[in-house]
Amino acid sequence: MRAFPVRLPSGQRYWTVLDEELRVVAVADGFLRHQRFGRDGAESTTKAYAHAVALFLRWCAQTGRSWQVGVEYLALFMTWLAHAGPDTSGGGAAGGGGVVLAGPGVAPARSLSRINAVLTAVRAMVVHAVDIGQAPASLVSLLYQGADDRDLPESVRGEGGMSWRLRARHRLREPETAVGRAQDEEIVAVLRACRSARDRLVVLLMARAGLRRGELCGLRRGDVHLLAESTALGCEVARAHLHVVRRDNANGAWAKSRRARVVPLDFLVVQAFDTYEFERMRVPQAAASDFVFVNLFREPLGAPMRPDAVGELMVAASRRAGVDPPIRAHQLRHAAGSNLADAGAGIDVVADLLGHASVSSSQVYVHPDPSRLRAAVDAVPSPREQAGVSR
Repeated sequence: MRAFPVRLPSGQRYWTVLDEELRVVAVADGFLRHQRFGRDGAESTTKAYAHAVALFLRWCAQTGRSWQVGVEYLALFMTWLAHAGPDTSGGGAAGGGGVVLAGPGVAPARSLSRINAVLTAVRAMVVHAVDIGQAPASLVSLLYQGADDRDLPESVRGEGGMSWRLRARHRLREPETAVGRAQDEEIVAVLRACRSARDRLVVLLMARAGLRRGELCGLRRGDVHLLAESTALGCEVARAHLHVVRRDNANGAWAKSRRARVVPLDFLVVQAFDTYEFERMRVPQAAASDFVFVNLFREPLGAPMRPDAVGELMVAASRRAGVDPPIRAHQLRHAAGSNLADAGAGIDVVADLLGHASVSSSQVYVHPDPSRLRAAVDAVPSPREQAGVSR
């Protein structure tokens, strides 16, 4: 079982799962096509789901179970995920020939978050199969149990008192960790290490505006409004800003959020846009492209920049800046969210600026920076100060 990309005649892509005979696995393919086209999901989402579902189907095949029976033994599947290394769980020729080792001193093969992500994809596939009549409804009760919403943040609870929801039966408890953000001094170092105005603008838009890689590479020139008033362009939003819009792009870029949003831009980013425009005008092949970010230093010149190139840019700039390990693109987005929260922005504002479908996704950013916790404690007057005693 392995994940495999599919390109349709229309040019759209999604990922599916093939078996050992390179035949499409119907239950997985139907689910993944529904995610991509029925739910308007990103290609990258179907890629992640396809790899997760392939792991589950591979385990079922190795243990001699159908996928329906495998749902009854998800606890065993979780153990396999935790301890089956690439030799055992891989999709290559060696897959299935390894030995599962567990016990003290044996490093886990996958993290808790990765196991939970795989289980999320498997549950979604099973529910879809039940919805379209490919599996009995009794499988859903093996995956979920009824629960109330008391453990949810107050901001995302339903109105009108306590409500009920389904809670996954199989889920590992992940320890609370600080969000993996890039530190401000690291961002400054990487900016100094950038070798072009385009690269500096790329870093700033992720670190200051919180754009994802796919959103960044999918920007069109008409999405960027840098004037004080944009009414002449048919836009009522005042001051410098850009619009993040989901659309199909030739470079594979994709805005994750279905809802278009407006992101205000500060003076630093506006200046970076101006500098980049002069750099771009020196490449004649770029004039015909409607994309904001295009190839200026590699062939094909003028072609839209691909999301993978952003990752390469970050690795190269981090290496020149002496930042080890290299900063990942998403860490810049986390830095933007954290800085917004630390500056006093409400969770609803953070969610809207970052394009989160639910404010619960922005909850990780509202945990104060340790320096703010220290400042809050130091700001509380001591009993002596309250009593007016100097010593």
